[in-house]
Amino acid sequence: MKKTALLTTLAAMAALNVHAGTSSDKVPLSVDSDPLFTGSIATGYDSEYYFRGLWFSSNNVWSSASFSFPLADNLSLGLGALYTSSADTNIPGVGNLDYSELDLTASVNYDAEWARFGLVFTNYNFFDTFSGSVNGGTFGFPAAPDSVLKDARDLGLTMAVPIGSATIYLGGYWDFRIDAPYAEVGADYTFAISDRFSLVPSVNLGYGNNYYSYPEIGNEKSGLTAVRVGLAAPFKITEGLTLTPYIAANFAQDIRENLNTVRGKDDLFGGASLSYSF
Repeated sequence: MKKTALLTTLAAMAALNVHAGTSSDKVPLSVDSDPLFTGSIATGYDSEYYFRGLWFSSNNVWSSASFSFPLADNLSLGLGALYTSSADTNIPGVGNLDYSELDLTASVNYDAEWARFGLVFTNYNFFDTFSGSVNGGTFGFPAAPDSVLKDARDLGLTMAVPIGSATIYLGGYWDFRIDAPYAEVGADYTFAISDRFSLVPSVNLGYGNNYYSYPEIGNEKSGLTAVRVGLAAPFKITEGLTLTPYIAANFAQDIRENLNTVRGKDDLFGGASLSYSF
């Protein structure tokens, strides 16, 4: 599970129209013609991997691809894939944790100009179980059956409202594997330092109702998941190529405090991504 948002959603990726070349003995294509699709590819590193307030692994290397196909005015189809894997997660007194995940997404998106809406379906594949594995066995709680899952699926409704240089995000999701809802709200603001360089602070808050909270082990069943604050610094190398280092902090709340024990309930981490949009 990844950055909604899929993060939802990769920060600092701008679509770049691609037009066919022409020669003097052929009728040129209109420079105003729309491309059949736009997209982006990216790769990156996260020192810690958190999703919806829950810690999964450390030192993750990931790659992703996303494509957008216009369907009608302001309406598009989105397809995407993201793979992340821990290069090294050492848990003191336990050993090395193996964790890898593949997320496949499909979405229908509508741009109403004042806001962007999305209906997003995501299929999650956990190759080392939802909780990762140590020495071939799951790292999950024996009394919590959700921890040994190998896959999950959710459907979400998202909204992004741009207000000047700021954007407010809202999302609601239903997990079909565990029949539980999750909701989140977030915001970011872009400070344009130059034509190529920006600073983007952000904040995100999530809430889950029996959403991978494990009341079987005495944890709170429902409540806030985590407050996440971050600062990204996208630098546009070329028109389509962007390097984005970031630093963030995850502050575990009601249903995560007793789960995020490997790195602590409050954790500072960072990483970087390199993306190309076309």
